[in-house]
Amino acid sequence: MGSLGVWAVAVATLLGTSGCWLAEGHKGSRRGSMDTATTSRTSSLEPHMEKGKADGNIDQSLSDADEDPCRRTYCGRGRQCVLMAETGRAECVCQEKCRPSFVPVCGSDGRFYENHCEVYRAACLERRRIYVVHSKDCFFRGNACTMSEYNRLKSILLDMQPEVLKTGEHSQQRDMEEKRALVDTMFKYLDVNNDSRLVSDELEKLSMKEHLEDSLLECTVQDLLRYDDYNNDGHLSLHEFYTAFQVVQLSLTEDQRISVSTVTVGLSAVLTCAIQGTLRPPIIWKRNSIVLNFLDLEDINDFGDDGSLYITKVTTIHMGNYSCHAYGYEDLYQIHVLQVNVPPVILVYPETQAQEPGVSASLHCHADGIPNPKLLWLKNGMDLQPRSSKQLSLIANGSELFIGSVRYEDTGAYTCIAKNEVGVDEDISSLFVEDSAKKTLANILWREEGLSVGNMFYIFSDEGITVLQPSECEIHRHMKRTERIVATYEEMCPKGEGVSPQHCVWSSAVNIRDKYIYVTQPLQSRLLVVDIQAQKVVQAIATDPFPVKMLYDKSHDQVWVLTWGDMDRTHPTLQVIPQASVGEVHHVIRTTFQRVSDFFIPPTNLIITHVRFAFVFLKNEPALHKIDLETFHRVKTISLKNYSCIPVSMAYTHLSGFYFIQCQSKNHMQAPPQLLIDSVTDTVIGPNLNITGQPFVSPDGRYIVTPEPQRSKLVVQTVSFQGELGLNQEMDKPVEVSDLVFQPSFTEPNQHVVVATSGSGTDLLFADLSSGRVEVIQSLKDPLSPRAWPWGGPNRVVVSSGMFGQYLVTPSAESLFVLNGKQRTPHCEVSDIKRGNTAVWVGEV
Repeated sequence: MGSLGVWAVAVATLLGTSGCWLAEGHKGSRRGSMDTATTSRTSSLEPHMEKGKADGNIDQSLSDADEDPCRRTYCGRGRQCVLMAETGRAECVCQEKCRPSFVPVCGSDGRFYENHCEVYRAACLERRRIYVVHSKDCFFRGNACTMSEYNRLKSILLDMQPEVLKTGEHSQQRDMEEKRALVDTMFKYLDVNNDSRLVSDELEKLSMKEHLEDSLLECTVQDLLRYDDYNNDGHLSLHEFYTAFQVVQLSLTEDQRISVSTVTVGLSAVLTCAIQGTLRPPIIWKRNSIVLNFLDLEDINDFGDDGSLYITKVTTIHMGNYSCHAYGYEDLYQIHVLQVNVPPVILVYPETQAQEPGVSASLHCHADGIPNPKLLWLKNGMDLQPRSSKQLSLIANGSELFIGSVRYEDTGAYTCIAKNEVGVDEDISSLFVEDSAKKTLANILWREEGLSVGNMFYIFSDEGITVLQPSECEIHRHMKRTERIVATYEEMCPKGEGVSPQHCVWSSAVNIRDKYIYVTQPLQSRLLVVDIQAQKVVQAIATDPFPVKMLYDKSHDQVWVLTWGDMDRTHPTLQVIPQASVGEVHHVIRTTFQRVSDFFIPPTNLIITHVRFAFVFLKNEPALHKIDLETFHRVKTISLKNYSCIPVSMAYTHLSGFYFIQCQSKNHMQAPPQLLIDSVTDTVIGPNLNITGQPFVSPDGRYIVTPEPQRSKLVVQTVSFQGELGLNQEMDKPVEVSDLVFQPSFTEPNQHVVVATSGSGTDLLFADLSSGRVEVIQSLKDPLSPRAWPWGGPNRVVVSSGMFGQYLVTPSAESLFVLNGKQRTPHCEVSDIKRGNTAVWVGEV
């Protein structure tokens, strides 16, 4: 019998693992994600496995009526699931055949098997336990010709062959090619009659001719036929001869070099490597050139006996390219392209509106999904026909339903439906057409509640807090700096000793579920809580000195606060406010992180509603520290030392799970390129082309925009639905970008417009990402100087009015500008708002 190739030893030696590839009953752990949207494949079926093993019947209670029951059925090794035609139920039966692969093993029954699968299949057929015996000497039990003697014989035979041309370069693949040439030469030499098979007489002649019987071996050439004639047909084929001398033969058909798989989010996926051949070594899987097999990953941690890669619960971060190759043979590889489809998730605005006859009305609908969903509208359950009506029109492929002049009969429930290949979602926007004098309940609710506290900009300036209604440029409320805090009755902006003139100093603000606004007062070592409904400051929360930055973790309803300690940032700390949207008294929790320079929490959107981890940067340290948002504990440290990168900022897209890292410039020299990190493996992929600067990612994760200061360019990258990151375009930017936001396109679905402010001039830029067209608004007056805004971040912010809003605000040093993003023009200027560089939007849109 041919000796067993001990591939696991080689893999463990070179890749630093002690795991054995040929272990009996391989069981990879399959831990599901903490996200509970879809149950893990193994955990959900464990109660049913034993029953299946006992009687071949599977409990169908977990199966969907419209789904193949075998998709949720685990049968165990040596068995397969079949759908019985007469009953329509899934049953486990013995496997018909195994995938052809030669990884020889010896069974506990003393028989030889070509691979593990054949052992378990035989156990099923014979209805008894047969397990793998790992000692290779079991093949030679009871014979004087031991395995070591047999291997010595084959080595002598190889040494007798003439030398083949050496390449001078050594690799496992090249050594195997040389070995194959030796074995080919030997086979041709022995095959006297050229019939492509070796029989006993031909082997015996070799033994006599070469006097091998005088070499004091316990084995003879005849043992080749005895131990390596696997099909017992009395001769050795070239294939059997290759197996005897452990010549690896691998093949991959041309039409299988690239395999495309599509799976719906939340389900499991199996990627099977199509590389086949005699004595195929273990299969190695890579993603972004990173070996996956020995990483302790949460969702990719199970590699089957046939080399398949299992993803137990697919999310959008798993999309992208995976490659597989046999260990030591990287030149022959297969590419697997994994596309992850996502059912539509829809949002309409407004949910309810009341209009008077004769005015126009707009109903908006936004849907995210992969592939892009198609939108259609119903009125009171009946199809709308806008093409045949001068009254109705659809804009941006249904993203907006526009009614030019409403009539009483336009009152109704308008349903927006979003469909793609894997699902459907819908929502209703109601329109009431009535005379405002009637003061109906719907009219009152919409006009008084909808406009009183929602759909407003809150501007924090020297003189206090201004609540601004943008469409009418109307100041709805002004909270002066002397106004009292409800809980303590102290002034909102108390006078400081020796400070003149007296004014409010703010640095950062966040909207907490349209219930509260948290805003920091760095000089007061506190933050204020503004009740949006009451439009009053209701609490002051003490923090460590100089709180300068906040982010809201919507997934866990907590606010993270970065404090500097002093203006020189000598004692920075990171604090957390739990349950930020509930309760009346809020407090801070001090985390254990010291020397913090900045932190990052990935954003949520319609598709990604839960975030588990944040990242912390420490002063002058080339590393990212991954933090669990529930426990505040460090999960791991991602070293950037090999790239000499001290992180300054980062951005994230959930499509293929890329992190984009901006690195600190050295000695005012040209900034190093951004780094890419794969969130699946938490490993640095390498530089992001040659792109430098701070990255910004669109809300849907499809666009990455980087303003490059050295080249005066906006570099636009896209992520495809196959997870491929590509350079889309470079747009000339005539402004030195201070801040940048994305606004949905009002003319094209699933597209965005970039709005960027200048940190040194009066210009504001609109850039259309689909066409590359750039427009510049000038004369918005000078911004605050960087020296006048010492709190980090942009010295001229730009804030949008949400997913459906058309208005934006940006401050100058002495006033505030409202912009109409739909028309791309200035809308109005609000004077007497000085240093209004802290602003948030509150409202449904």
